[in-house]
Amino acid sequence: MTLVDITQQLADMAWGPHMLVLLVGGGLFFLIYCRFIPFRYIGHAIDIVRGKHPDDGAQGHISHAGALSSAMAGTVGMGNIGSVAVAIMVGGPGAIFWMWISAIVGMATKFFTCTLAIMYRGKDENGDVQGGPMYIITQGLSKKWHFLAVFFCVVGLVGNFPLFNANQLVQIIREWLIIKPGYYPANESTFWIDLSLGIVVMLLVASVILGGIKRIASVASKVVPLMIMIYMGCAFYVIATHVTEIPYYFSLIITEAFSLNSVGGGILGTMLIGIRRAAFSNEAGIGTEVMAHGSAKTNEPVKEGLVAMLGPAIDTLIVCTATAMIILISGVWQGGEAQGVNLSAQAFEITMPGVGPYLLILCVVFFSISTIFTQAFYGGQCFAFLFGRKKLRFYQYFFLCAILFAATASLQEIVNIIDAAYALMAIPTMVSAILLAPKVRLASKLYFAKLANNH
Repeated sequence: MTLVDITQQLADMAWGPHMLVLLVGGGLFFLIYCRFIPFRYIGHAIDIVRGKHPDDGAQGHISHAGALSSAMAGTVGMGNIGSVAVAIMVGGPGAIFWMWISAIVGMATKFFTCTLAIMYRGKDENGDVQGGPMYIITQGLSKKWHFLAVFFCVVGLVGNFPLFNANQLVQIIREWLIIKPGYYPANESTFWIDLSLGIVVMLLVASVILGGIKRIASVASKVVPLMIMIYMGCAFYVIATHVTEIPYYFSLIITEAFSLNSVGGGILGTMLIGIRRAAFSNEAGIGTEVMAHGSAKTNEPVKEGLVAMLGPAIDTLIVCTATAMIILISGVWQGGEAQGVNLSAQAFEITMPGVGPYLLILCVVFFSISTIFTQAFYGGQCFAFLFGRKKLRFYQYFFLCAILFAATASLQEIVNIIDAAYALMAIPTMVSAILLAPKVRLASKLYFAKLANNH
């Protein structure tokens, strides 16, 4: 049995129908339980990000905008390019519809989990304030639940390795900048090329992640808005030049989502593929983004919950949809052997001849590197909770070495490993959020009542 077979079995076991109940069912519970109230304050959430409601003297490390940028650097990444391509190839166009549904309920999930991130922050051995599912569990729940905090961190060490992003970054550079121009034969082993590119990526990442969350937030707040603008500019061009085809593809996405003969294996199969890929893309309910928002400089939990709620809307409803439209319009999803980011690159080549793939490469560099920065912080938080912050350098060195494994492994092995880890991370994150949901609802009532009185 190969590594692909082993990892595939692990991923399939982790992503059974129970995950549908946990992530989508849990998100629906949050959506109804909060009575859709946070959704009425999206404008207020944007004002918070813009700095209109500062928290003077608040605890934390980074601003609301920095927290959102750091979280978005972790979510708006290769999941929006390579993972959408995987979703369409494996589940057909209908998988995109279930990604949308997952994003809508994911907005409610992020509101609850990231409000709790501020409500139940803990302190590390240095006395510094930290946030994340492990602190929500240890600070908010009784000791009988504390094993879930350890479980989350152990699985989080694997789930936050930079496997997918490093793999896809190396893949697109190798295929489009080395093999396609003819600098290397297409039919020969690329191991040494992949390893060399992996070393370059590793050194670049090391220069930033060894500086901690403040440096990560500083880089992310500059890079994330720029990379989204470039990528969405390409998407708008493609959509504008094929505007008459857009209604057809939206209709195709919806009809395929409910087709008994869909590529993904019927409605349930397509639904699971869409939810699986959405979880990888926007991370709602997984718990990683909770760690970024838990570092925000604020004493008002609901404010950070509102800021976090913007994440899935930007990530999945806007960026992933743009990628899906480019792939569907190009027609590359209907045949060929390209996988992941290379499928997206082929779509860009068809819809934006000549310049398209190279603009995508520029975006991929931004997307993947900034996501790796944030993953290093997430994994470091898990490691520090388990072993102490003084030993964090050991994890960071191991994290950097994982880039070399990712650069030389197959895409299927990488996807299976991350999928399995993400599913397991969702269990403690969602269970703790559901148990503590009444606390969030009470805090929301008080916050929104105070906000109404101030107006």
